[in-house]
Amino acid sequence: MAININNLSNTNQVKQKLEQQVQNKQQVNENAQTSQQAKIAARDSVSITPQAKQMNELQKKASDSAPALNQKKIAELKSAIAAGEYKINPEKLAASIASFEFELS
Repeated sequence: MAININNLSNTNQVKQKLEQQVQNKQQVNENAQTSQQAKIAARDSVSITPQAKQMNELQKKASDSAPALNQKKIAELKSAIAAGEYKINPEKLAASIASFEFELS
């Protein structure tokens, strides 16, 4: 009695089935991870501390009360520098730097 088995050496169908099963498992795992991440994301929250709110208010007040720039004075200085007419007093500059350094410490 002879048994006729076709495509005994062809394993492509078996490989394809295994690959499909692996892909299906991966998709199920990805879907589970996505749903878990969505649940976690729904629980996330942000709160601003009272100190941060106070800091924000202080920054707004400081920017509002900052002295306005004197555009006329700035233009005069720019033109004097460009014309080479602006003279620097090195002694006054050194004294200003020294006093600034002393104020910092």
